[in-house]
Amino acid sequence: MFKRLLTAPKNQSFFLFGPRGTGKTTWLKKEFPNALYFDLLESQIYRNLLADPGRLENMIPQNTKNWVILDEVQKVPELLNEVHRLIENRDIKFILTGSSARKLKKQGVNLLAGRAYTKHAYPLCSAELEESFNLEQALKWGSLPGLFNTENPDQFLNAYLQTYLKEEIEQEARVRNLGAFARFLEVASLCQGSVMNMSNVARETGVHRKVVENYFSILEDLMIAYQIPAFSKRAKRDLILHRKFYFFDAGVYRALRPKGPLDTREEGDGAGLETLVLQELKALNEYLGRNYGIFYWKSTTNLEVDFVLYGEHGLKGIEVKRTAHLNPSDLRGVKAFLKDYPEAEVRIFYGGKHKLYYEGKIEAMGTHEQLLQSSPTYQKLYSLQFSE
Repeated sequence: MFKRLLTAPKNQSFFLFGPRGTGKTTWLKKEFPNALYFDLLESQIYRNLLADPGRLENMIPQNTKNWVILDEVQKVPELLNEVHRLIENRDIKFILTGSSARKLKKQGVNLLAGRAYTKHAYPLCSAELEESFNLEQALKWGSLPGLFNTENPDQFLNAYLQTYLKEEIEQEARVRNLGAFARFLEVASLCQGSVMNMSNVARETGVHRKVVENYFSILEDLMIAYQIPAFSKRAKRDLILHRKFYFFDAGVYRALRPKGPLDTREEGDGAGLETLVLQELKALNEYLGRNYGIFYWKSTTNLEVDFVLYGEHGLKGIEVKRTAHLNPSDLRGVKAFLKDYPEAEVRIFYGGKHKLYYEGKIEAMGTHEQLLQSSPTYQKLYSLQFSE
């Protein structure tokens, strides 16, 4: 079992959100072995509390000092009212996990504002995997914890996607046309790391634009995709302001991406490496409490920086290149960004073996597998972004 960087608030109820399969339950059972545990995926518990959420109080011993875990609380959103009451009246500490925010949004998760923190779980990051991290495997299969307990990663990912199509999307979001949604997932995978164009996706999927907008909303609510906003603070040139789209895990993205006889591995590797970098940034940003906003930057003349981190710890620009050899055109985006934001720190992650320096302010760090395996953790690549 890998040591997770996720930490729990001390003596404070909290929500723990994250996609299915990111190890929320495993982590909780390890960190809170004496907690009272109620799994809302268990049919009897689900039916009992769905019929009357007030029954929860009778399931918790009087004067208990133990934590109470409600796993997959979005299955019975009405429980939030009861949880709120028990926190107030009995000072019970709750941990509420969820892999979907869709129903909770409708029921008003803000009922617990100020009484419960919010934490997130992500796929395993390289700092958690340490010597077990392998770049090529991470690009191909991603970093969901279950992958490291299976001999057939492709079969695991296919089963994972089927679970989402059947259980989460059909039951939680009530998608009427699963065939159209499956086509949409394939089309969306081709948009990985790209600026979103709803009209194009609707045309390729064969449904109305409004339907596609709802589909993208479903992916976000189920926490299996992100939309990254454009960075436009004090803009000095015309910028593209639409959001960029990413599935949350490189392996899930690669499993969804259509494959044909004319497709090459390299066609998906660039977006895959961007996805892997984003996974690391989001996880470390949360686990280390840096609180950066994560953006991208792109001009209308196609000068681009893949990721921009902005917050109290500064302004960082991150460009990702799969190529093993950088040429002058690969530097155009970061140079333009530095011209507009000379106070920024900039890194390029590329597929070579060596650390390179350009114009005194641009550092390129190789993500070559041999270099990574010689380092204690992949987190070394992100030391700039999370340094004080």
